[in-house]
Amino acid sequence: MSLTTARTPKLFGKWNFDEVNCNDISLDNYICRREIYVPHSGTHYAKKRFRKAKCPVVERLVNGLMFKGRGNGKKLLATRILKHTLEIVHLVTDVNPVQVVVDAVSKGGPREDSTRVGSGGVARRQAVDVSPLRRVDEAIYLMCKGARNSAF
Repeated sequence: MSLTTARTPKLFGKWNFDEVNCNDISLDNYICRREIYVPHSGTHYAKKRFRKAKCPVVERLVNGLMFKGRGNGKKLLATRILKHTLEIVHLVTDVNPVQVVVDAVSKGGPREDSTRVGSGGVARRQAVDVSPLRRVDEAIYLMCKGARNSAF
């Protein structure tokens, strides 16, 4: 009987998660870089509050791609689109495309937003900080919306 060593999972069998790191310390807990083979887990990440922070960032990107229109609910199609996109990013930049996704998500979200403050007829805008989870959510949403607008 021979002992086999466990292989570390690579995304689509090509890209490692070992060297992937998040430069923004505030987003480190909210950008999950768990090693997976395919961004299709079927886990209920929306069942509890803040559980979606444990969803791998590439799977959240796939979920964002299949959000609207004729691609709604087609996760395998969105996975294939992401696979081709990561392949193009790897050919153009010659770096790990998972690192490029993590950098894009960490730099794509807003740091500051405004809210309405006041009661009655008088209301004014007040600048507020954005929570880290909302920054990640907004970055993924804006990336998918931009890809959808440029494609059609």
